[in-house]
Amino acid sequence: MAPAVTAALGAMGPLLGKLAELLANECGRLKRVRREIRSLRTEFTSMHAALQRYAKLEDPDDQVKQWVSLVRELAYDTEDVFDKFIRHLGNGESHDGGFKEYFRKTARRLKTLGARRQIAIQIDDLKLRIKEVKELKTSYKLDDVPSSTSAHATVDPRLAALFAEEAHLVGIDGPRDELAKWMLEEENKHRRRVLSIVGFGGLGKTTLANEVYLKIKGHFDCHAFVSVSQKPDTKKIIKDLISQVSRKAEFTKDMESWDEKKSIQKLRELLQDKRYLVIIDDIWSILAWNAINCAFPENNSSSRIITTTRILEVARSSCPNHADQIYEVTPLSDLLSERLFCNRIFGSEERCPDMLIDVSNTILKKCGGLPLAIISISGLLANKPRVKEEWEKVKRSIGSDLTKNQSLEGMKNILSLSYNDLPPNLKTVLLHLSNFPEDYVIDRERLVRQWIAEGFIPEERGRCCQEVAESFFYELINKSLVQPVDIGYDGMVRACRVHDMMLELIISKSIEENFITVVNGSQTFWGNSQCSIRRLSIQDMDQELASELAKKDLSHVRSLLITSPGCIKHLPSLTKFETLRVLDFEDCKGLTEYDMNGIENLFQLKYLSFRRTDISEVKSGIVMLHDLVTLDLRSTKIRDLPARIILLTKLQHLLTENVFWVHDVVIPVGIENMANLTEISGFDITTSSVGAVKELGSLINLKVLRVNYTVKGAKSQEYKSHAEMFHSSLCKLGSYKLHSLWINGGNCSLFELIDSWSPLPSCLQRFEMGTKYCLSKLPKWVTPALTSLANLDINISVITKEVLDILGELPALLSLKLCTNTVHKHRLDLPGRGFRCLKQFFYSPFGGPGTLRLNKGALPKLEKLKLWISVLGSTGYSWYNLGIKHLPCLKDVHVILLKQNAISSDVEAAKVSIRKEANLHPNRPRLLFT
Repeated sequence: MAPAVTAALGAMGPLLGKLAELLANECGRLKRVRREIRSLRTEFTSMHAALQRYAKLEDPDDQVKQWVSLVRELAYDTEDVFDKFIRHLGNGESHDGGFKEYFRKTARRLKTLGARRQIAIQIDDLKLRIKEVKELKTSYKLDDVPSSTSAHATVDPRLAALFAEEAHLVGIDGPRDELAKWMLEEENKHRRRVLSIVGFGGLGKTTLANEVYLKIKGHFDCHAFVSVSQKPDTKKIIKDLISQVSRKAEFTKDMESWDEKKSIQKLRELLQDKRYLVIIDDIWSILAWNAINCAFPENNSSSRIITTTRILEVARSSCPNHADQIYEVTPLSDLLSERLFCNRIFGSEERCPDMLIDVSNTILKKCGGLPLAIISISGLLANKPRVKEEWEKVKRSIGSDLTKNQSLEGMKNILSLSYNDLPPNLKTVLLHLSNFPEDYVIDRERLVRQWIAEGFIPEERGRCCQEVAESFFYELINKSLVQPVDIGYDGMVRACRVHDMMLELIISKSIEENFITVVNGSQTFWGNSQCSIRRLSIQDMDQELASELAKKDLSHVRSLLITSPGCIKHLPSLTKFETLRVLDFEDCKGLTEYDMNGIENLFQLKYLSFRRTDISEVKSGIVMLHDLVTLDLRSTKIRDLPARIILLTKLQHLLTENVFWVHDVVIPVGIENMANLTEISGFDITTSSVGAVKELGSLINLKVLRVNYTVKGAKSQEYKSHAEMFHSSLCKLGSYKLHSLWINGGNCSLFELIDSWSPLPSCLQRFEMGTKYCLSKLPKWVTPALTSLANLDINISVITKEVLDILGELPALLSLKLCTNTVHKHRLDLPGRGFRCLKQFFYSPFGGPGTLRLNKGALPKLEKLKLWISVLGSTGYSWYNLGIKHLPCLKDVHVILLKQNAISSDVEAAKVSIRKEANLHPNRPRLLFT
């Protein structure tokens, strides 16, 4: 695994790799340079080992923290020095000849330009700092620090949940009674069943489990409650269980001498003939669950196990059988949050005074329905005067008080458990989320591309960086550290959001590690003055803060994100940012007034986004950014790209699509040189040259292609050569890696050619027609042989039984959008044996009132149904009987009523008929009319 940048170790891992590369190449053949690089590598290798050792400490003292910070800063600065030096020698030229050729040229310049003197001065400065760091380590006697923190007594943060007074519990009655009923119900009564309660830290999982336990334990022969925690001692846990369920002292008299294997045997012996109830609280890994689970026999006595965990994967592992249940705890509603808050501060009989309502609402919003947060903060406020100014102070300081105030210490500890359990790489990507303000919906693709650009993602054998980064994103969701937003039909999460309290924690961790500096009005904390700003997130900045920022050294900033639209006018010049890897202007307003001069000097830049800004041109200097991987120009006013953009040979994502203006961005001539492109979007086929369209077929790594085919005027034949060349390129791409194709626009000549797409695009996962143009028939290449096709958006003039039969046999189809412009006078019957995997189905008959009949057995896994139905032309309201009763998994129904000249009574009658059918469905699916 190649080393990555981490919050704890900074750039140490990549720096060591870079020094090794320098020694292996021609730079290292220069005697003085080689000697100095070898010396630096030796020193940093030693420091790296020490950093890794100290990073494992649970509670390092201040001297360790200070030394680690100094070494981390030194590693960052050393990498910056070598990056700038190598670039200076490269003189801004493209290094397409590869790494060895680049360093061959570099070594030659070392000999001819006399630049060795410059690097010698910089290395001497680094060596002086290294000496100081070594002396400090000796002075602090850090070699004597034990490799792990000594165990010390701590208060279990879950104890309060176990002994909570019933009068103080809010919103727990419903879930408690529901789960208790499930635990005792007669169905499958002889089988052992498992209930797993899963959710974010502080949501009340332990409290809920304990309440269910107290309510039903009288129905069982024996019962026990044990906590597992992050570092489980299986033998101790099993012995604890034995002590709770055994009623005979003689059975346990020599228990201290039992090893783990014998302890498990003894517990199984105890439980074999009993109906037992056991709660296993706070499980952190599948391994821990498996170690404990083997002690519970399947005895056909209606035994029950309750587990609690923050990790969805662990919950699934503990509930392998159909009869088991996973219960996901949700935050309290606004009403229940307010009730809990007021009860804790004012008592059940008193309401919040009017003067404190606004500030209390703001505080409750920050708590986000998290019972632990509400209890902790209300406990803090209960000891404050009931004065608005005092409460305002608490509101403003909640983030910093997490680490200072004793009343909030328990909440901080609960949240920190999840963070401390993470490996270094996951800690790093989690801290990166502090770039975004409260309630911000963070796009998944934006995130993973920035993680890669920053060097946070290690290379793994058999997996590309994109796949590793995606796995990190889903791991954060799996561990309940971030909340998924917009889960697609394919199970993929399009975006996420961070709970406000978790955000406060990771911001405090980012400040502690000098990982990200957040400029957010009065919440701004500049951090240690001895540390450089490494990453900068501007969320709210006025002139005063801008003046303060202007005084800072910004030459070491590696990423710059501006998430507040109005901050751009105060942003310092790009010439001050020399080492940027990520520059994100997404959603910034007034960008046309910002001076982009100096962007060509950001030679380390890998990610550049102008998405949803008002810029209308790309600076020609952008072609000098040879390391650029992502260029996002979507939803801008940009029409033309610099001709020399084809020099960006490392570019993988070139995104120009625009939903607001006419699509006429042309494909640059020479695009075949950009062989690393994996995704391109927004280019117009018909306004581009035929030669450029031909070059698309040379992009052997292209996976995602979104293009426009604009037909202007009636003379569509003048685009025949474009259609033929695009078809030729598609045939080549289909035999490479293309898996997603989206075509907006088009005409008959184009789609007639695409009908003969060959060879079969075997990797195709997605095909969409973003247009109302209808094909005369289903393309020949749409066959069951497309074993990967999951998303199909297609328009066909005449939909026949044969068409539906073929579509129904597509083995991986999850989403189908089917449109037609022909009036179908009779209903279309969906085959009862087809569409076995389909989860989302949209049907739109442009031409008339015809609709579908959903027969029994059709669409067995469908969750979302969207239909366009014409009110006119129906003969009796039985026309609206859709047959949704045959869809066992249905969750959402969206009906668009086409009301051309229809009278209101007919429209209302249609709604009543459809609503009645939906209400009769056992799932009670959500119904929406538009």
